Amino acid sequence: MDTHAGHETGQHEHEHGDHAAVFRDRFWLSLGLSVPVVAGSHMVADLLGYHIPPWAGWVAPVLGTVVFLYGGWPFLSGAVGELRQRQPGMMTLVALAISVAFIASGLTSLGVGGLRLDFWWELALLVVIMLLGHWLEMRALGQASGALEALAELLPDDAERVEDGGEVRTVTLDELRVGDVVLVRSGGRVPADGTVAEGAAELDESMVTGESGTVRRAEGDQVVAGTVATDSAIRIRVDAVGEDTALAGIQRLVADAQGSRSRAQALADRAAALLFWFALLAGVLTYVVWSLLGGATDAVERTVTVLVIACPHALGLAIPLVIAISTGISARAGILVTDRLALERMRTVDTVLFDKTGTLTRGRPAVSEVLATGRADEDTVLGLAAAAEHDSEHPLAAAIVDAASERMKLPRATGFRSLTGRGVVATVDGKEIAVGGPSLLRHYEVEPPAELDRRTRALADRGATVLHVLRDGGVIGALALADEIRPESRQAVDALHAEGVRVVMITGDARNVAESVAAELGVDEVFAEVLPQDKDSAVARLQERGQRVAMVGDGVNDAPALARADVGIAIGAGTDVAIESAGVVLVSDDPRGVLAARRLSVASYRKMWQNLGWAAGYNLAAVPLAAGVLASVGFVLPPAVGAVVMSLSTIVVALNAQLLRRVRLSGE
Repeated sequence: MDTHAGHETGQHEHEHGDHAAVFRDRFWLSLGLSVPVVAGSHMVADLLGYHIPPWAGWVAPVLGTVVFLYGGWPFLSGAVGELRQRQPGMMTLVALAISVAFIASGLTSLGVGGLRLDFWWELALLVVIMLLGHWLEMRALGQASGALEALAELLPDDAERVEDGGEVRTVTLDELRVGDVVLVRSGGRVPADGTVAEGAAELDESMVTGESGTVRRAEGDQVVAGTVATDSAIRIRVDAVGEDTALAGIQRLVADAQGSRSRAQALADRAAALLFWFALLAGVLTYVVWSLLGGATDAVERTVTVLVIACPHALGLAIPLVIAISTGISARAGILVTDRLALERMRTVDTVLFDKTGTLTRGRPAVSEVLATGRADEDTVLGLAAAAEHDSEHPLAAAIVDAASERMKLPRATGFRSLTGRGVVATVDGKEIAVGGPSLLRHYEVEPPAELDRRTRALADRGATVLHVLRDGGVIGALALADEIRPESRQAVDALHAEGVRVVMITGDARNVAESVAAELGVDEVFAEVLPQDKDSAVARLQERGQRVAMVGDGVNDAPALARADVGIAIGAGTDVAIESAGVVLVSDDPRGVLAARRLSVASYRKMWQNLGWAAGYNLAAVPLAAGVLASVGFVLPPAVGAVVMSLSTIVVALNAQLLRRVRLSGE
């Protein structure tokens, strides 16, 4: 599975082991070896005015050869991969420079051909700086490669299969067959797709559906592997196993979507490819011209100098430094970048697709309104309901208790019992208090007052869950609970609109619920009643319109859409699979982080271009001078001077990258 298309194109993910640990280890050892190489170089000694003892003459060639073979190996092997795919990039450019420097310096040390090209120190520093750049980049970004593993972890390790005669035996998931009956205890995960054969339970399906609240599943209802029975045990008849389960289908969607990502090269790789051809052309022209004007030795020396100088240290650090600094800035702002191309793509996004539940909303129910009939005030209705629900483990009960606890001290309840499928009953201050939905009213054979009924119907039409509160069999009020909209969501939508970005919302909720939330937030378009597999299709449809899409989500069912989008942004409070499928992760659940990520993208991309401009500008000036264009007036750029200026350009790039820390990610 392609989990990192940007690296695949840039040729930084080969089987040769080009990963952070490899570059780190090679960097430190090469750095240690480079110190005596630089000190033992005749070019450096002449430049600084000290003498190298005769016995130390072979220090630079021997250790320089080790640095070339050991430290330069990732670039040499990476160049082979790039050339095989006919996509020369950074690896090829670096490999060309260090190979030419190695051969020329080796011939000079051996006294072959009369060459005077002691490039051992330049070779060593070039390898060290390029290793440092690649290590910084990979350490800063990491890999987004665990999506399928995170999906698999939703399944339990084993299942309890009910054998003939009623005996329960623990088996592995591989041993399950269609038609088997399995026992899922309270708090346990469903091991396979199936149908409830016996019992009833509230199932937490949020990790698969992404929607808040538990769903009651009774005999005959379908259940999905990976979901959790929250309140009681049930028996399930297995309908699908292995590749036929819903989770397996989501896995395939993730793989397909990630595989369809753009294969455009990263900015640094594109620049390196252009510089490679520039260096090659400059080298050929230099050799031809100097062969005609001078001797073969002068032609070789000028050509080697051009090819070595054509690979600027600054280019090797231009992008990695910006990425390392920007990812550090973003991390402090609660934004983690896991895809090396995410920052580059985010600036081009013109449409942000938000999953509703858990992203624009909190993903859990909250009391939105308290209604009283006149037989009690609102605080009394809420307090009695909370007291009755106190011992319940249902998410709605927890929301009621939380809301009441913020306003009052709860009265004590006794005799709590659950009315299956109807609600709960308890005794509070000697009165029987019952809380539940429409089935509770039917159970007590009561009708709510007309005005209360009118108001609760309006709330229900907007997607709220309505629970009536009864005292000694009479209705005293009702509670409306809904998925609470985050207070930051409207600010995020308004800020994105201000920057010319369209905002679209997608949800599995009913259209009336979706439209209500959309109207409150002011989003531009709504996809409602969307099945899990269709979220991926929604992203594709937006892209077919020519829009650059950032998808923001937090559930397993969001993973394919996150992978399909131009930029996938996962809410950090979401599931691991959503996080692993995204290029950007918001550590907090504040949707305004999307705006901050976009601003950082714009700023960092601008800084990348500034650094590349400096690196390329150095080349445009230094290469012709090294080639000898001013030889007619008596000036030829000495190799030592060219190498020193090249190193100075690296300092300029580093200082310029530091200015990225001034960018403001929040506020106006």
